[in-house]
Formats: sequence, C-alpha cells, structure tokens
Amino acid sequence: MRLTRRGLLIGGAAGGGLLVAWALTPRHFPQELPLKDGEFAFGAWLAIARTGIVTVAVPQLEMGQGVSTLLAQVVAMELGADWRKVAAVPAPISGAYANAVLAADWAPLWMPLASGLAEGEDSRMARGFAERERFMATAGGTSLAAYEGPARLAAAAARELLCRAAAARWDVAWTECKAAGGFVSHGNRRAGFGDLAEDAAGHDLPGDPALGPAPAEPAAGTGTAFPRIDLPALAEGSARFAGDIRLEGMVFAAIRHAPVGQAAALGTVDESRAGGVRLVHGSDWLAAVGPTWWAADQALARVAPAFKVSRPVDTSRIEAALDQAVKKARTERIATLGDPEGAMGEGPPSLIARYDIAPALHATLETASCTARLEGGRLELWLATQSPETSRRAAARALGLNPRDVVLYPMPAGGSFDARLDTPHAVEAALIAREVGKPVQLVWSRWQEQVAGKPRPPAAAVLWARTRESAQGQGGEVISWHTRIATPAAAREFGRRLFGGEAPAAALAASAGEADPLALSGAVPPYGLAHFALDHVPVVTGIPAGRMRGNGHAMTAFFTESFVDELARAAGREPLSYRIAMLGGDLRLAECLQQCATLAGWDAGADASGQGLACHRLGPAHDPEGTRAGRIAVIATARQDAAGVRVEKITAVADIGRIVNRDLARQQIEGGLVFGLGLTLGASTSWARGLPVAERLSQLSLPVLGNTPEIVVAFVESTAPPVDPGELGVVAVAPAIANALHSATGVRFRKLPLFAEEV
Repeated sequence: MRLTRRGLLIGGAAGGGLLVAWALTPRHFPQELPLKDGEFAFGAWLAIARTGIVTVAVPQLEMGQGVSTLLAQVVAMELGADWRKVAAVPAPISGAYANAVLAADWAPLWMPLASGLAEGEDSRMARGFAERERFMATAGGTSLAAYEGPARLAAAAARELLCRAAAARWDVAWTECKAAGGFVSHGNRRAGFGDLAEDAAGHDLPGDPALGPAPAEPAAGTGTAFPRIDLPALAEGSARFAGDIRLEGMVFAAIRHAPVGQAAALGTVDESRAGGVRLVHGSDWLAAVGPTWWAADQALARVAPAFKVSRPVDTSRIEAALDQAVKKARTERIATLGDPEGAMGEGPPSLIARYDIAPALHATLETASCTARLEGGRLELWLATQSPETSRRAAARALGLNPRDVVLYPMPAGGSFDARLDTPHAVEAALIAREVGKPVQLVWSRWQEQVAGKPRPPAAAVLWARTRESAQGQGGEVISWHTRIATPAAAREFGRRLFGGEAPAAALAASAGEADPLALSGAVPPYGLAHFALDHVPVVTGIPAGRMRGNGHAMTAFFTESFVDELARAAGREPLSYRIAMLGGDLRLAECLQQCATLAGWDAGADASGQGLACHRLGPAHDPEGTRAGRIAVIATARQDAAGVRVEKITAVADIGRIVNRDLARQQIEGGLVFGLGLTLGASTSWARGLPVAERLSQLSLPVLGNTPEIVVAFVESTAPPVDPGELGVVAVAPAIANALHSATGVRFRKLPLFAEEV
C-alpha cells in the first residue's frame, strides 16, 4: 500500500487532540443524538423521555446479530432501567462513537508502514485515527470490545444524575439513592426516570461515574431477561429496510454490471429497445429507471447491454494460478517460531498434505439496495452499511459534493456477513438520482449480487510436518510444522478500497504481490509448537476480494484442523487426546474440547463412526496470550448417502468469556454453525467469461430447514473479557465435517466446498 500524507502525519497528530477520558467527550463532539419533544439527552449515548422511555444510540449496523439489543442491554443494566421501556436507535455518524478497537486490529490497512505503533487494545493512535475519521465500522466481532465500556460509563453517569435529582427533591444524600426497574428509590420513596429526567439533564455529566457489576447473565435459567428489541417488528413485518423506503415522486432502478475482468467498459446501447424506460449509463454498468423495479428490469432484459471486457475471469485460470503459486512461487514469511527449517532436517517430511478452497459467495437474504434523493445540492441516502462514513464519503466524491452535504440514514440489513463493508450500490444510486432528477431506489437482483459482489477469495495450502517416532505407541509428536498458503492479498486490497477510496480494479492491481498477514488470520495453530513457519504466496485471481464472516480464520482453520487430524491418524493416535497433548498452556481451549466430547458422546473417532472433531482460537493477531480470543470445539456427525453428504448432528462448546446475553450468544453460535455448513457444502460458483455460473440461491447448495442437522451448543463459563460469538461459530465447522467424512468413508476430503459428486 502506498504511503499517504495522512499515514505519514498520523503519528504527529496522535499526541494532541485525543480523547483520553470519557468525560472529555462533550468538548470534542457536539451532541448529535436526535431528540423528540419531551426527551432529554445524557451525553451521546442515551436520552430519557418524560414517559420514562430510555433511548439508546447504537453505533453498529444491525444485520441480524442482535447488536441493537446487546448494547441497549449494557446501558439498561448499568442504568437500572426497565427493559420494557428501553428503545434503540441508530447512532448518528460521529467520532463520539469511534470503533478504536477495530481501528487497532486493522492498523496494517490504514497505516501499513508502521502499524505496530497503532496496534493494541488501548492504542491512543488508533483511537485518534478512529475519532478523526469517524470510523464506526461493524466488523471483526468488536462491538462489545469497542462499545461496552463507553456505553456503561454513559449509563453510570446518567444514573448518578438521576440519583442526584431525586436526592435534591428528598433532601437526602444522593449516594443513598438506588436506581432499579426504571425508578430511583430511597427508603419508601421513589420517583420514575421520566419524572426526574428534566432535572437530571440540567446538570453536567460527572467525569468519573462509579460503575456497577459487569453485565452478565447467569448460566442458570431457560431464557434471557432481555429479549431482542427488534423481535416484535421482525415478527409482525413492520421492520423497515432500505428497500422499504417510499418517497414522494420516487422511481425505481434496476442495473446490469459488466463481467469481471482486468478492465471492463459499457459498450454501445440501443436505447430504442428500452420501451420508453429511462436508461442511465455508468462506466461499467447500465441502469434502467421506471415506475416499478420490474418494469426497469424488463427494460434491461430487452436492451441486453453489451460490455467490453479484457481478460475476463475464468475458473480454470484461477485454479492454474493457485496451483502454480502453491507449488513454485516465491513466498513471503509471515510468522516463525523457533528454527523450523533446522528442525525439519533432511529428507521428506513425515506428512505432507494439500488443501484447496474455492471462492465463496455471501448469499445474503437481502440483496444490495439503496434509496437516494438529491435536492438543492444535498444528497440523502437510506442505506445498510457496515462502514457509514466510508459510504458517505464515496457518494460525495462521486457527485463532487462536500461530505457534509451527504446525509446517511442507517438502515438495518437483512444479513450481511461482511458484504456491506463494500457499498458500490450507494454510489450508483446517487449517480442515478442525479441523472433522473428524482428520488431513486436501486435494488440489485440476485444475479447482479453474484456478478458484482466481492466473494471470499480462493486459497490453496500445502502443510508439512516432521514428527517424532516412539516405540511406546505415542508417536506423532510434532517437531517442525510448515504452512504455505497461496491466496490473494485480500485484506490489503479491501483496505485500499475502504481507507483509500480506490476503485476495485485499482486496489486489486496495487495489491498484487504484497504479503498480507491479515489475509492469513488464524493460520498460526493454537498448539504449543516449538518450530513453526507460515508463508504467504500472494496470488492474483482477477476477482476483487471481499471480507466474509469468519474471514481468514474460516479458511485457515480448515487447513490446520484437517492436517492435525491427518497427523493423529498417521500416528495411530486418538484425535481428541492428540490435540489436548499439543495444546500447551491453553487450558480454556482444552476445556472446550473436553466438554464438547462429553456432550457429543465422542467415540474416539473410531473407523466408520462418522464423527469428526475440530477446534480453533479466534482473536486479534496482536493478542498472543489470547485474552481477547474466543475458543470453540466442534464435533460433527456426517455420513454418505444417496444424496451425497448428510450432516446429522453438530455439537459445539464455546468459551466467549463473560456472557452478556445468553440467548443472543447461542443464536450467533448456531447461526455461525449453519453459515459454516453452507460454506462447507456450497456457497460457491465457478466463473466463465467473467460471469459466475450460479445465478440463483437455489444453485448454491445452501442448507435449508429440511436438511439442517441437529445442533447442540453449550458454553464454558468464564470471567474473561467478553468475546463476540458472531464469527466464532463459522470457523471450525468445515474441518469437523471433513474429518467426520473421513471417519465414515475412509476417504480424506481436502477441498471446499464438498460437493455431493465428490463423495
């Protein structure tokens, strides 16, 4: 990535103007939380109405993971609110809600030449960057890590002011007042939050409010005391998404994108075939605008736009590039432990294995959609985005506007899986609105979602190890382990788009040949290895790469845990005890493995049992002790039948630290397991002449309710810092199923997805 003036000067800026304490927030950021009549703000995070309703600002995209409930619960528990009177609203774009934790995790993307200076949970440099850039991105499982602390401080400050207001009325010491259930009480007297809100809001927020116990739900009980805030609206169908917006005079747009290639441009268009529907030309797309989306889409079908594409993407070339790279290309060393080359010694390794992963599609329920209105030099966008400020700036840049003249109304997403970190449809909608002079709603069809979406990149890996022989039947101890992974520099490429505003083709070209540790996240095994080497072989596939739920961990866990299983089998060792013996000091992961084995009725992976085991640790690279890491162990039961692969049961035990909302945590692990199942058995396509072969969801072999296996989830009780479970459930499913199929069939499966014809 090129050195930018911003990257060069950021070190100097980090020394001044930083938010050091929460109490300084009002002096740095104006109050931007929108208020209704009768509502009173308590800092940037919450407002209390005369009715007693507590409204919490949520600075993360709600895309089904329940973050609006989770952060509202954190505030409610600290404040002492009545959950029945708590509401959540999307937070305005502001540095007050900066995601400094994610900025630190992604420091190699926005400051690649000296990223170590900005990494770490308490990095002042990362916080300064995130606040200046209004970086509120939802990704990487950082919602709790980034926002639990500020939300609790805001709620504690509001609680103190409410107690002070009540104490002034009753002429008592405020420290003797208690807040619970939406009331402040002192002895037999009590007053509701709504009655006290106006008086309380008239005082300055305390600089150092006292916090209560850390929010956590006990293991006992059958459910949560904090059901999802958005559940009623979702159940009755009143929840509004970007495609539900209706504006006066609005028209509807459909679009066709160019095939994927080295360069693409829209060719000549015969507008006479549009049937009177307005056409809007883009550099590599054509849109039609009509009174309904269907009318616009049918006009495009009649026009059938042609595109000029050089070197269109083809699956055979992708596979050839990966094959050549993993075998012969120059490698970039990413991580080293001990002396891996010396410990490997001369001669062939004890075991060597090759694994392959095809590109994966996000397959979200809601396709990309955006509503745009441009009036009087002011652009309004109704959009689901995981990075709102980036989307706002991209639209402003496309229209030549100042970003201050772009208003973004954050909408929930019907699934994202990181697809909405890229929002080119927002730029397209803005350009179309400018051309037609009316509010426009652009919706991508499922086919266009697959054509223009950015899939998880493919990868090929070769793993080899030297093991120690033993006459006592305890062979297989790893002496030296090497992992070589050929995959695009996907994180570098994504960072150029997100932080540099580069076009996909330019970001793809600029990232060619770059070593990319973030693209190989999780490739360092969680085991106590004395000698280990990890090498990256950057590959250019021609397809712009996107982030996906689980990201690098979901690929590298497949490589590592499949290889561990092969090592255990080659040594004649039982897979569970073999892993535990290798774990070294990670007692938390060992506990996950042991509890999972008990819960699943582990049969030691006996031949033809159909049980397979895998585990993984997921956390930031700059946290070698795993303090912020989640752990999971998965046992799958899978068999071969006439239909191909049948997964009968998945059992998972996770350690996610302190559990704030047990129902949400379970839902996220279960959802991750099902998503991982989809990546294992499908969610992929081949490409021909720059176009994906799969056009519909039905062609992606995704699990449906009828073939979703029995799922059992349990948690290791822990007081460690909480970890977001949203991505953890995805990572270990594929190797567990592959290992289960080996147990059931005696055949080792080393390629994802596992199509039925391969079984």
